[in-house]
Amino acid sequence: MNPTSLFTTPPVFTQFPNLIAAESTRHGGISPAPFTSLNLGLNTADAPENVAKNRQYFFAALGPDCSESRVASSYQVHGTEILHATEPGRFSGYDALITSQPGLFVAVSIADCVPVLIYDAENQAVAAIHAGWRGTVGQIVNKTLLAMQNTFGTQPAHCHAYVGTCIDETSFEVGADVAEQVEAAFKRNATTGDKWFVDLKAANVRQLTDFGIPIAQIGISPFSTVLNNADYFSHRQEHGQTGRMLAVMGLKMSN
Repeated sequence: MNPTSLFTTPPVFTQFPNLIAAESTRHGGISPAPFTSLNLGLNTADAPENVAKNRQYFFAALGPDCSESRVASSYQVHGTEILHATEPGRFSGYDALITSQPGLFVAVSIADCVPVLIYDAENQAVAAIHAGWRGTVGQIVNKTLLAMQNTFGTQPAHCHAYVGTCIDETSFEVGADVAEQVEAAFKRNATTGDKWFVDLKAANVRQLTDFGIPIAQIGISPFSTVLNNADYFSHRQEHGQTGRMLAVMGLKMSN
């Protein structure tokens, strides 16, 4: 994985030639500071023409099988609602999208929260999930897997998943009001004051393994939006004035 290019492909998915899975970086775009440079966020203060050009660059880099006109995404609300996408478009109120339609790609926007991508290799279904602390506490990954099970017949043994680049545990300090909602295994007390550190990656990996997905079939990003801020946008590190990455997943059209 090379975070200096426009995107990285999670290694857990590279064995599947019919799949497109990508996590963008902040490189290769035209946006000026503080959105430098590949800002893909539709709801930022960046100039819309910059974002449009960046998105054009990003989707072109993914290859001819994927274009923005084939993408389903949502205005995210840090909830746990899941959209079964059957057509492309920009929706609202969903933090996870699932589909089994070839040529339709699902995407979530990220700048510290956890992107989780899931591929059901047996039933040819995919999911893109936006899991901030609220979504993580609300078990959005588990709920998405159950939705895939109910909709597509998804079973854990056939799933491959990626827990993507997000804020790391050493950087995600929260107050007691947030910490009290997080399971004990995924938080630790800070050395001073009533502050806690929360491990969002580990919490979401646990939801995948609790569903039954083998740990060998789960990839985890080695990067942090804060510690690797030169390569990824971080809402917290950059005090809210920054861009957004995209995590995208979908099946190529059959030849």
